Amino acid sequence: MRVGGTLRAPGDKSVTHRALITAALAHARAKVSGALTARDARSTARALRQLGADVGPLRAGRAVIVQGRRWHAPADTIHCGNSGTTARLLLGALAGQGFSARLSGDASLRGRPMRRVTAPLRAMGAAVEEEAGDGLPLRISGGRLRPFSYHTPVASAQLKSAILFAGVSAGVPVTVSEPVRSRDHTERMFRHLGFDLRVSGTTVVLEGTGAEWPTLPDFELEVPGDASSAAYLVGAALLADGGELLVERVGVNPTRVGFLDVIRRMGGRVEQAGRRDVSGEPVADLLVRPGALTATEIGADEIPSLIDEVPLLAVLAARAEGETRFRSVGELRVKESDRLGLIAGNLRAVGVDAAADGDDLVVVGGDAPPRGMVETERDHRLTMAFAVLGSVAGADVRLSETASAGVSYPGFWDDLDRMRQDD
Repeated sequence: MRVGGTLRAPGDKSVTHRALITAALAHARAKVSGALTARDARSTARALRQLGADVGPLRAGRAVIVQGRRWHAPADTIHCGNSGTTARLLLGALAGQGFSARLSGDASLRGRPMRRVTAPLRAMGAAVEEEAGDGLPLRISGGRLRPFSYHTPVASAQLKSAILFAGVSAGVPVTVSEPVRSRDHTERMFRHLGFDLRVSGTTVVLEGTGAEWPTLPDFELEVPGDASSAAYLVGAALLADGGELLVERVGVNPTRVGFLDVIRRMGGRVEQAGRRDVSGEPVADLLVRPGALTATEIGADEIPSLIDEVPLLAVLAARAEGETRFRSVGELRVKESDRLGLIAGNLRAVGVDAAADGDDLVVVGGDAPPRGMVETERDHRLTMAFAVLGSVAGADVRLSETASAGVSYPGFWDDLDRMRQDD
């Protein structure tokens, strides 16, 4: 397959969630352009409407208008769909509210851990009633919170952001320290909007406003293209037989693009052009050219900046010369699926030597065409990663389903077709 043309990744999922929640919390009218319109983002928009915010429709190519209002207790359970970000960030924002709300989600989300977020929120003063152990559904009762300082046991942007949203919602100061710096979209957005927030190394300090409700002037936010979605286009172009692909307006936040550092280390040719700032986030166009890849080792300290791209990097490793090892990726076991086990198992199913070695993932590359059946368990990132592997010459990779790509990238299949160039 040869590649060519210019594509644009959908709006950044992480930034979209944060923009919608921040806008709904603020006593202001916000215009959010470039927002993701996929199912996870719709889960957040739907939840915010249940809480009283006026959130316009999410439509491709159109800005979303959000009128923030004082929240009220939802009449029914807030269903977060498949979105862990929706659930965890909302738990933080709800912790400062003077009412109770029950949160649930689909079967996959109900199996994902929530105590890493609810434990510090309880320490701040929120009440949490669990119904099914460490997961959803659960009920959170917010109220007057205490100033709080917390050292997270793991580097987690969702955990950090939940505490920051709790601080903003309740108007109290919070300090969050991490063992390794996680993605910093919340910090960038808060600073862009004028919140008193400082970052020193892996520590974030948010000063309290003393107000029970954040008040901001009307504002606009522009959401950059999603780096995680762009990664699949980059990966398919790297594995192509020739040509070049331009992916426009991709968010290149340093805490999100560790996968690009790994790709370059493997010999992949990806250049950044036209770097600029968009609503506090760095953005650039990515020019990708195919080429031979070699194996590498991804250290534990790199994982927070590329955790969502491990499935994509694993299929690239399957085509690289030598053995690639991903260190300390046990967190993948509690994503939308047991990604660690499924990546290794599915690679073996298509003829690649791969194994989950404790919390490590080991992949031995080769040039034999991958052929076999892949079980995605409706995990969007596995679906798209193995679609990329299935794009190489001679491949016959059959996916158990294809619809899950729409969770984060509604136009994925069209874009994958669009980048193919006839010989």
